[in-house]
Amino acid sequence: MREEINYSILVVCLNAGQRLLDTIDSIICQDYQNYEIIIKDGESTDGSIERVKEKYAAFEDKMHIFVRKDAGIYDAMNQAITYAKGEYYLFLNTGDSFYDEHVLKKITDGIYTKLDELGKMPDIVYGNLYHKALDNVIYASPKINDFTCYRNVPCHQTCFYHKSMFTERGYEPKYNVRADYEHFLWCFYEKKARICYLPVMTASYEGGGYSETEEHRKQSAKQHKEITQHYMGKAKAFKYKLILLLTLAPLRSFLAGNKYFSKIYNAAKTMIYRLRK
Repeated sequence: MREEINYSILVVCLNAGQRLLDTIDSIICQDYQNYEIIIKDGESTDGSIERVKEKYAAFEDKMHIFVRKDAGIYDAMNQAITYAKGEYYLFLNTGDSFYDEHVLKKITDGIYTKLDELGKMPDIVYGNLYHKALDNVIYASPKINDFTCYRNVPCHQTCFYHKSMFTERGYEPKYNVRADYEHFLWCFYEKKARICYLPVMTASYEGGGYSETEEHRKQSAKQHKEITQHYMGKAKAFKYKLILLLTLAPLRSFLAGNKYFSKIYNAAKTMIYRLRK
């Protein structure tokens, strides 16, 4: 009989208010109960941590709250990792939530399926995302390769990382917008991680994330260029940039991010993924 997988659900927050409670609600309703919740708070002043302690007092054996100043979201995530005891980590931002109460059970079943296929536990498993703001499902690419890494890796809210992916290093805080992207590429290129897609609706994404704000978009583009050139080399990174330009990537990005067109665009993209299998 296999031992149950233990998960660490890592939530970093600062003055998150009701959004923090909504995120926690989606965790504690899971029908798979072998998990811990790590809440790393950056010294909130809005009373949200006090509300959490009061509302979820009955879950104190599963919920661990750490209040400590940090230098930003990725420093906070690195701090959260130091408290984690689980075998797999998931970073669930405040305002985001599990898609339904069966997510951890489905992910666990998927991990054991991949274990049977690979002979080893997968290093990263990822699924699909529901975008709340767009009211649409964003289906992940079922294969991770160079082009996927250049174009669009899975959102960290859908990625379950084996703890070994963080033993050597955490997120690189100098990439204040793209540190999760850089770490995923590090896992793929440097660690040769076994990364597996699971056809599971994993998370509901709030939208309007840190990297999506207007002030961070230029930084995001600059960091994307630096990161891809580091891991792929300038020639390959330029090749993929040219491919995206020739295939009207800016237009496709607009369609994907537009509330009125995103469902049609993502339905077409999903069909292409299925045909490639």
